Amino acid sequence: MKLDWKPGTMIYPLPAVLISCGNSPENYNMFTVSWVGTVCTNPAMCYISVRPERHSYPIISENGEFVINLTTASMAHATDWCGVRSGKDYDKAKECHLTYGPSKKISAPIINESPLSIECKVKQIIPLGTHDMFLAEVVNVQADDSLLNPETGEWDLSKAEPLVYVHGKYFNIGDFIGKFGWSVKKATTDKKR
Repeated sequence: MKLDWKPGTMIYPLPAVLISCGNSPENYNMFTVSWVGTVCTNPAMCYISVRPERHSYPIISENGEFVINLTTASMAHATDWCGVRSGKDYDKAKECHLTYGPSKKISAPIINESPLSIECKVKQIIPLGTHDMFLAEVVNVQADDSLLNPETGEWDLSKAEPLVYVHGKYFNIGDFIGKFGWSVKKATTDKKR
């Protein structure tokens, strides 16, 4: 039997990411977002949804740029802390022992400790209610080369222990089940027998 609940945002798990923004070290900030996702392959586009009262909201609105930094199990404390403390009151990078690095295509910084940083330019801000959606084009991606398999050339984020958010709780990703398309892949046979 299923129970009816009031309408809500129950699509889980979601990535727990740190968004970095600002166009100079004096106004750099980072904050935690889980309302994040992809919307298009070509051009590569994604979104974040942010409450207008957040300290970073006017920074992103004015500069039109931000970076989505994926987080890991080792970054869990910092990820949570940056979600409950305001950049108005704290230097979050200093408090969490994280460092900013240069983006390649925008002025907003990356977070060096993140295994993957997605540089974004805002295309549109869509008011939705409690949150506004920043619809953005991906202009560059910086990935940690230690997660690249030198034999296959494939990038393996699972080695970084990605952090996900599930209804108020943080988890890392579980066991590998299969690669995209594995359910329909034809079995290969040795025809030389």
